Parts: sequence; structure tokens; C-alpha cells
Amino acid sequence: MACHKKFVLEKNALHFTELGIDTRLEAQLAHQGITSPTEIQSQAVPTAIAGHDVFAQSKTGSGKTLAFLLPAIHRVMKQRALSKRDPRVLIIAPTRELATQVFSQCRLLVAGTSISVVKVLGGENFNDQVKALRKDPQIVIGSPGRIADHLEQRSLQLSGLELLVFDEADRMLDLGFAPQLNLINEQANHRLRQTLLFSATLDHAQVEVTSRNLLRSPKKIILSDAHQQHGDIKQTLYFADHLDHKDALLKHFVTQDNVGQCIIFTATRNDTVRISEQLNTLGIKAVALAGDLAQNKRLDIMDTFSRGLFKVLVTTDVASRGLDLLSVTHVINFDLPKQAEEYVHRIGRTGRAGFKGTAISLVGPKDWNSFVAIKNYLNDALSFESISGLEAKFKGFRPPKPKAKAPVEKKPAQAKAAKKPVRRKPTKPKKAIPAPFDVDGHAPLRRKPKPTEE
Repeated sequence: MACHKKFVLEKNALHFTELGIDTRLEAQLAHQGITSPTEIQSQAVPTAIAGHDVFAQSKTGSGKTLAFLLPAIHRVMKQRALSKRDPRVLIIAPTRELATQVFSQCRLLVAGTSISVVKVLGGENFNDQVKALRKDPQIVIGSPGRIADHLEQRSLQLSGLELLVFDEADRMLDLGFAPQLNLINEQANHRLRQTLLFSATLDHAQVEVTSRNLLRSPKKIILSDAHQQHGDIKQTLYFADHLDHKDALLKHFVTQDNVGQCIIFTATRNDTVRISEQLNTLGIKAVALAGDLAQNKRLDIMDTFSRGLFKVLVTTDVASRGLDLLSVTHVINFDLPKQAEEYVHRIGRTGRAGFKGTAISLVGPKDWNSFVAIKNYLNDALSFESISGLEAKFKGFRPPKPKAKAPVEKKPAQAKAAKKPVRRKPTKPKKAIPAPFDVDGHAPLRRKPKPTEE
């Protein structure tokens, strides 16, 4: 059983040099304009470089990706490999979008080195992935389902794996990937393996149980309460009476001058298309992203949005995790999510890496139960505002008052009246059974008389 130890540095590092990473990594970070580590990076990177297993939680947008990529790449650069053929680092992410973001960031960090990185995702050609894995990459990044497929087909071996990373572990368990995670753990279960487990939320019963199988005496790093509101994000809510009212409010918000790139979350795929078409007719470049699109199409949409070719991305929860864009200034919840945790991940697409962001949520009658769940989850009062000329008649539902039970008046006990004797009808005597029948009504058998001899 794993023993979780909380680990906290006395102060956060002011420069990446203090974390002990390779100078080539420092140069790549400086080239990207990243000069100072975030709090999670300051604590997790030196702990991982020291060889400890890590069980870490930090809010969305805090820099978790670099917190595990830096020690992973540093290990490949500095230490001798346990195996010449097996991958040295395996990074698992719950969705293809998040895995793609991690892969892109990793490619930037290893640019100019001989370190090879391979991406293994569902929805892409399996045989092409087999060919890539045969080239013995040092780092493999993928989704749990497709990694498990390659393990079962024996096109991927993990007996020499040195570092196993789980990103967004709670999300993987919510999506039902526990069997795949257990398979990956079994295939790479040796005493020299190091494991890092990162997530935005760790107060999850399955995460706690699963971590005991995956981690060995980990250092537990908790930098923020999962229910704590993000300090860099201004959250505002607006009442809406119906769909047309929501459309009018949305048009008001996206046409403001202070809006940079914006992500709009909806409940249905149909609304992603409908809203993106409406915005394009207004001259606002918008694109729709939904889970039913082919993988290459989804990646193309995310790539074009990340390069700034579109101002607005309209999507379902498929993009609530995995988009790390500093240019996103606003997140708009056209519909509130059913799960309160998803609200935290949605608004976390803005206000990243120390930048300020704005989260706007439209609350109609159908969103009220979700709003109550989010309010209870955050343990804080969320404020409602209104736009002049677009005020709503709907102001929420009051919780039903419990019905008070009317007191039951007990009637005074009354003396019971004496019961009258019950007269029984006299029973008629049973009729005698005529001969030759017996008491059961059966007649005796009669023998035939013997014939007389003359």
C-alpha cells in the first residue's frame, strides 16, 4: 500500500536554473519566452528529478504539463537507458486532444536533440503507429485505449520503461479507463519504474484507490483545493429566459472590443454548428468542434484555432481539457455542464499562466439545477449581473418548502362498551346415513351368488 507524504518547498524557485534541469531545456524554455517556473513546476520538477513518485494536484492552467515534461526529458538527457529497445518514458492522457497538446509541447522541448517522440492515439492508423514504434522512440505519448491495444498486440513493450506519467487521472477513470490503466501498470511493473500522477482534482474516490496500486511511497503535492475558485478568472452569470434570449446575450458579449479569442461551450453538437454559423454571418470568424468529427478533422480545427485563424471556437465538453492557449481571454458557457467539475475545467481554458481571464455563464430554466450543483461544489456565492435592455424575467427557482405535518389530535380514550353476547344458530343434527352405506358414503361390494347345482 502506498504511503502519501505531503511535500512542500519553503519557497518557489524564481528561475528554472534552481530546479536543476538540463541547460538545453533552459535554453528551449527561454526561446519560448518562459523564464520563471510556476508553483507546481517549482515543487514537482525537483521532486521528480530526485527520483520520487509524485501524486500532484493543481488547478487548471497552472503549468502541469511542463511539471512532468521537464523531469521526463531531463531523465532521458542525463541518465543511461535501462533498455535499448523499449520506450523510456510513457505519458498517458485521457483524450486525444490533450495528448496532442502534450505531444506538441514535448516536440518543442526536444527540438535540436536526438530524442525521438511518438504519438499513439485512437482514431489514427494502427499500422502506421506500429511502424513508428519499431523505430524505438524514447518517449511515447498516447491515450489509454490505444496504448492498451498495442500492448495486447505486443507491438509495444514496457519491460524497460523508466518513467510512467498519468495526466488528468480523474478524467481517465471517469471515462472508464481503469482496466487499461491496470494493464499498463502490470506491463511496466518493476522496481526501477518511477510514476508521476497529475490532475486538476484529486478528491476523487477512484483516484485515491488507483493511486495506491500505481505509486510507491509518493510525495503528495497539493497546491489548491479542487473546489477553490480560480483567482485569475472573473466569473459572471446572467439569467436568460429562453434560447433566443441566450442568442441575444451571446451576440452582445462576443462583439465587445475587449474580447480576444473566445471559447463557447454548448450542450449539444447541433448548437455548436448553429451558433458558429450565426457568428460567421455577423462577420466573426467562428468554427465548430464536436466529438463526432473524425480525429484528423478535430486536430485541424484545434490547430487553426490555436494559430489564431479563428476568433471563436464553439464546442462541447470535448475541449474542456487539452487546450492550453494564452490568447483565450473569454470563456462563455452558453449551457451549463451537468457535472460541476466540468465547469471548473471549462473556465480553466482562460486565465492561464498568470494571465487574467473572463468566464461568462448564461443560466436559463434548464440550467438551474446545474447552477445549484456548481454553487454547492465551489462553496461560494456566484454573482448575477444583467445587461441593459436584455434583462431576464427568469430569476431562478426557489427551493420547495418542506410541508409541515399537521399535528394529530389524539382523541380521549373512551370506555369500551361491553360486547353483546353473540347468539349462535343451533346446528342441525346430521341425517343418519341410510343402509347399506357406511359413514363415508360407500356401499359394500356384493358378491355374486354361487350357482346351485341341481
